[in-house]
Amino acid sequence: MDYLKIDGQFIRNLSQDPVDLAMVRSINEVAHILGKRTVAEFVESEAIMQQLIDLRVDYAQGFFVGQSVPLKTILQTQRQA
Repeated sequence: MDYLKIDGQFIRNLSQDPVDLAMVRSINEVAHILGKRTVAEFVESEAIMQQLIDLRVDYAQGFFVGQSVPLKTILQTQRQA
């Protein structure tokens, strides 16, 4: 395992819930100590993205980063390139 995904239940209310913030901070720090990179799910606002940057979470996924795209669309785009 090279990556640890931080579940969206901790990310959704990161800006409002100090317990979620503490959990994400702790999960991220332990993962980094173990030499793993972290991925945050459900990044849906600029405020959450900024907090993840401040916490030094490695990767983000969610609607703020980009909408979900059908794999068929991605494959068609790659074939055209």
